[in-house]
Parts: sequence; structure tokens; C-alpha cells
Amino acid sequence: MSGLDLQPSKLGTKEHWDNVYKEEYLIPSYRFGVESVEKMVEWAEKYTPPTTTPSILEVGSGNGTLLLALLEANYPAKNLAGIDYSEDAVRLSKMVAASKDGEDITFSRCNFLTEDPPKLSYMGSDNTAVWDLLLDKGTYDAVALGQKDEQGKSPAAKYPARAARLIKPGGYFLITSCNFTEEELKANFVSEETGLQYQ
Repeated sequence: MSGLDLQPSKLGTKEHWDNVYKEEYLIPSYRFGVESVEKMVEWAEKYTPPTTTPSILEVGSGNGTLLLALLEANYPAKNLAGIDYSEDAVRLSKMVAASKDGEDITFSRCNFLTEDPPKLSYMGSDNTAVWDLLLDKGTYDAVALGQKDEQGKSPAAKYPARAARLIKPGGYFLITSCNFTEEELKANFVSEETGLQYQ
């Protein structure tokens, strides 16, 4: 995979993100990545408008700001879900959502690399490819900074196939990254194995 030779960093550890969200729970700050959020919402409105009631999953939802921005753009809360491997992030996102009429957004603790995310209540149970849109606003970057395995592979090597298996045929995967170029993301995600295509 291209660009996965990054050195491990504390940004790639669950402990780091637990601490970030514990601190943010005490002193909320919702301005992180505002420009990325705005661009991602604009893209979603163009390709999966709220009138089509798409099912949307954010991988690494953190404090929930992206999903709340989609809610503000008239996406139905019952179709929005966020997962994070930090229980503190999930607790924070639920608190923030409750303060912004987003109680019906589903936030769950899930280690995306090893667990399937929970489905929304109206989804069938026999298939994993249930999402119209999968979102990532920096999670792949953090995963790529995790400790390599015994064979020297980055944990990010698992990510593309894990993402692809959750997307409905004709669905979309939207990712924003500060560690990888557009070409590196294409090299890492667009393959015969994933079935993902670049648009």
C-alpha cells in the first residue's frame, strides 16, 4: 500500500484519543475541522441528498460534529450513525447530540478494524453492505499512525477492505486526509479487492 510507511505516533493510540475526548467532555470544543465538515456536507448534499434518505455511517465520529452538520442540512437523524473506538468519544457525541436535537443519531463504540458496526434499527441483519455513504474525517490518518504488526504492516492496511464491505452497491465512501495525498488514497483504496472506484 502506498504511503503507509508512516512512523507510529501517539496519535495512533486509543489512549491518546480517550484522553482527548475526556478533556473535551469537560471543556467542549466543537470547532475542530470545521472547513472539512463543511466540504464533506456539501459533497454529501450533491451525491446523496437528504431527500433520498441515505443511510450514513461515520467511521471515527469523535464528538459527532460531522453528523450534526448533516442533521442541520436536513438529513434524518434516524439514518445517521457514528462509531468510534473511544467510549469517551461516544459519550461526548451523545451529550453534544442531545443538546442539538440529535438524540436519534446512533453513536456506538466499535473498533472498526476488528468489529462490524451496529446497524440501524430498520436495516436487515443478513448483510454488512447496508450504508449508502461511509464517511471518514481523519480516522484513516490516525489508524495509519498506529503500531505496525509483527510483519511490519500498518493497521491501516486492513482499513480499505473493511470499509468497502459496508457500502451498498452504488454507495459512496468519502474520506478527507491530512497525511495522504489524493494519489496515495486512490492507490490504497481503489483496487479489485475493495471494488471501490474513484469519482
